[in-house]
Amino acid sequence: MAEVRLSVLDPAGLHARPAAQFVRTASRFASEIVLDTGEKTANAKSLVGILGLTIRPGAAVSLTADGPDADAALAALLDELGTAVEPIPEPASES
Repeated sequence: MAEVRLSVLDPAGLHARPAAQFVRTASRFASEIVLDTGEKTANAKSLVGILGLTIRPGAAVSLTADGPDADAALAALLDELGTAVEPIPEPASES
């Protein structure tokens, strides 16, 4: 399973037009892809599900993919979202 945490930067959040493109991109992959706001989750291949999350500017979300093309799916989705999001760095682990 691959996962990335993101902060939404777009002043409009994840609204209809970018959400539709996001779903089209996610649908190209065999992996199960989920978008999680911490309160709700949605299948990234469902426009209704994504819009139901009501992702606003400044929101932190997790994007996970599980399957044979999980890494490629996340890479494509991050590319699709472009400057609308930025990855949240993982906290440094203590050694």
